[in-house]
Amino acid sequence: MGFTFFLLILTISSVVASPNPFNQIHLLMPHSGSAGHKHSNLDCLSWRLAVETNNLQKWKQVPEECETYIGHYMLGEQYRKDVDLVTEEAYEYAKGLNITKDGKDLWIFDIDETTLSNLPYYASDAVAFGAIPYNATLFNEWVEEAAAPAIPGALKLYKQLIELGFKIVFLTGTEEAYAEARTKNMKDVGYTTWEKIIYKGVSDGSGVVYKQAKRKALEEVGYRIRGNMGDQWSDLLGTNPGDRTFKVPDPMYYIG
Repeated sequence: MGFTFFLLILTISSVVASPNPFNQIHLLMPHSGSAGHKHSNLDCLSWRLAVETNNLQKWKQVPEECETYIGHYMLGEQYRKDVDLVTEEAYEYAKGLNITKDGKDLWIFDIDETTLSNLPYYASDAVAFGAIPYNATLFNEWVEEAAAPAIPGALKLYKQLIELGFKIVFLTGTEEAYAEARTKNMKDVGYTTWEKIIYKGVSDGSGVVYKQAKRKALEEVGYRIRGNMGDQWSDLLGTNPGDRTFKVPDPMYYIG
């Protein structure tokens, strides 16, 4: 219901005049290849598979010829199914763990494209599902709106993990300057309790280096990372990754 309603709002927004560029869905023009067949010399389904398996690394943006394919995937049913499969498997794993009562069993979630969806931003003409180069100013303006919807499968898993007795840590690449807006956004969509939200400081570095350092610090004070979920391989690689990692799909951008 929530995801369907979210897509309905996106569709309505695309035809309603608005000064806010994030309310305008980038026009999708279906053509041969939107289901994954070749666009020119590039098979976009194969490109997405390479991205998700980390075989394609350090890419800067979605290939122009795959913009339509990625748009259809992200706004369509398959993306929702893919996320749900990951979160359901994570719950099955979590149910089988022996959770202690000392409050030290952690589950780590990333935020962007893991627990919150930035699709209203990425579907805009200014971004075109990642086919237009990243603009930090525009993205930070979007974050300050605190309007990102929850990803339904992740929100369900979050609630299930709390019921099982896990402590939740959100470890995000969001900068500390946007902590107030991001925290409000999280609470507004249903993520209402946590052990910590860790925002990135100006000297924290980025990608694998930043996240592994924060995980190490958690373990050094006695926490046990039983599960770790993110949309980027940099959320999951490096030292102290946790007992098991889970990657949700995100073919719109790459963080190394």
